[in-house]
Amino acid sequence: MDDLGAQEQAVLDLIAANPFAGQQDIATSLGIARSTVAAHIVQLVNKGYILGRGYVLPASKRMICIGGAVLDRKYHAKKDLIFGTSNPVDGYRSFGGVARNVAENLVRLGVDISFVSIVGDDETGRSLVRHLRDLGADVSQVITTTERPTAEYAAILDLNNDLVLGIADMEIFDLFSPSYLDRFWPHLASATWVFIDCNLPAATIKSLMSRKQGARFKLAVDTVSSPKSARLPKDLTGIDLLFTNHDEANMMLGITDADRRLKPKEAAAALRAAGASEVIVTMGAHGFAVATESGVATMRSVPARAVDITGAGDAMIAGTMYKVLSGDPVPHAARTGALLATLTTESESSVHPDLSPRFLTAGMYRIPA
Repeated sequence: MDDLGAQEQAVLDLIAANPFAGQQDIATSLGIARSTVAAHIVQLVNKGYILGRGYVLPASKRMICIGGAVLDRKYHAKKDLIFGTSNPVDGYRSFGGVARNVAENLVRLGVDISFVSIVGDDETGRSLVRHLRDLGADVSQVITTTERPTAEYAAILDLNNDLVLGIADMEIFDLFSPSYLDRFWPHLASATWVFIDCNLPAATIKSLMSRKQGARFKLAVDTVSSPKSARLPKDLTGIDLLFTNHDEANMMLGITDADRRLKPKEAAAALRAAGASEVIVTMGAHGFAVATESGVATMRSVPARAVDITGAGDAMIAGTMYKVLSGDPVPHAARTGALLATLTTESESSVHPDLSPRFLTAGMYRIPA
């Protein structure tokens, strides 16, 4: 608590001892003015040490996931596709979105999770929010709007399960303006970690990174895609852990010429030089690179009997954050992330339906030495 002054610490200690203490009681105990106590309480809220009214103290090791919440529809062709006419398919519907998937993985692993996103005032949005709430996530800060429907993504896959056409309606996320941060800032400031994906508008990401400097939480970011990675500022200072893939990493570094592309280790080091404290650059089945203050290393993925790779990257993030929250260093935590990514590809779901701490521990033997 190095960011607290002596009086702030004294006020916090009294609140911790008696959360129902009045401001005048605190002022009398400390021999200071009530107005001074009120000012200290405002600062304690802004710094995340208390949660506002009632002086509710934040839970330890709480994580907030902010970003995409999407209804995914997949259509698997039953015959060779013929354009310009109707084709028979097998349809599959599930909830998706990077931040939503990360949140579901973590809540299934028993992490204290809050999820923040924006959904439409429609049955899809209500079902999506209800699903996470029933699993145990805090969804009290999810925004509902009548301006746009809940985001949807649809994929048409051929007989080989290769993507033929993907379509997305994601404009609802453009409505997630920086002003929404004011609405739930005490909620954010009290978190241990905040994870965001780049489905958020650039202005909102920039505002969060700027305001984060006065709060206690650490910030993890996923770039989502090459075009969306451009929503991050060139100066990555304020990002404690950056998740990106090889293509997105080079795009962020302004490298579009295939002959000039940096290798994953080089890209991870360059992104760290750009301000991110720690960086993970993924290469799918070919492993990943991790850059920290101790150096850069390349690690192997966990061999998979893949059924569907959807959600693997999100699982990589969740598995890594699960161990980071437990105190593991990022290079070690990322090995668990790689395992969860593999386990997810061996399921038809974007989040493994059997996921639990015991299930994850049972698969640890598969992590390469």
